[in-house]
Amino acid sequence: MTIKKVSIVVPAYNEETSLKVLVDELNVFLNDFEYDYEVIFVDDGSKDNSFNVLKDAAIENPKFKVVRLRRNFGQSAALLAAIDTSTGDVIVPLDADLQNDPRDIPKLLNLISEGYDLVSGWRKHRQDRALDRKFPSMVANKIISKVSGINLHDYGCSLKAYRKEILSGVRLYGELHRFLPILASWNGAKVAEIAVNHKPRVFGESKYGLSRTYKVVLDLIVLKFLSDFSTKPIYFFGGFSIFSFFAAFAMTSWATYLKIFKGIDLDATPLLIFAAVFVIVSVQLLLMGILADLIMRTYFESQDKKIYQVRESVNVEEKQTANSR
Repeated sequence: MTIKKVSIVVPAYNEETSLKVLVDELNVFLNDFEYDYEVIFVDDGSKDNSFNVLKDAAIENPKFKVVRLRRNFGQSAALLAAIDTSTGDVIVPLDADLQNDPRDIPKLLNLISEGYDLVSGWRKHRQDRALDRKFPSMVANKIISKVSGINLHDYGCSLKAYRKEILSGVRLYGELHRFLPILASWNGAKVAEIAVNHKPRVFGESKYGLSRTYKVVLDLIVLKFLSDFSTKPIYFFGGFSIFSFFAAFAMTSWATYLKIFKGIDLDATPLLIFAAVFVIVSVQLLLMGILADLIMRTYFESQDKKIYQVRESVNVEEKQTANSR
């Protein structure tokens, strides 16, 4: 792939001191940068002087762009705002806390040039506290890799490089920004990983801690559901519905056996009550599956979305491809 323009995107929240240093680092680094570039800073509703720092930087360097959000929407929303604003064919997110090294960017771009769609940084020698940062991250990375089938050492590293086209249609909610490699792979992305530098935090405090873990777990559950059942939710709900129905049938059969062959009065066992509950749950799950299927069909058909994505075609007219199902 020939890279024409690189968009470096930097979400920031209350990083006034770090941003002053980062702007200087980027100006030095980009002075000899071999690609056309733009740097998009997103002020995610900072309460300090971050916006004014970025505004001054943009006045001095017209290739620095600043987007200021009305309030703090979170890193996923800030990153999405930067992606939507970007005009480059390759997007490189960078943390504002100075822990990512801009000098690693060419290494990522080299792999993009070799044909990869997404190159993820790996903080191999991570400079963070072990107990509440490194260890939970290590466990989370193993779980995410196992569930998603995409084996990366470090999903949490912000420093990545994406071909913009593979992010087309991707929408980020919650903590889904860390799952961008998975979302991109759904679009057929070819993913690579490379070790990058990681520097200790010098200014301020990290915005993340153990309290973030449960959000990541919940987002992973949603992602797994979308991955396996987004176009066939009836299979998910229907599977649990069938299980509940057979559980009710087994309890009813066992209660009948106890009544006939053991002489145990049905009032003496709660089996029939449990069976009735499982029957109700079974019906509810089946109806939820049908409703989810209808919503899914409405979602795709009302927006003319396809349940597939074409990487490339030969001798196929554009209109013919658009109308195919």
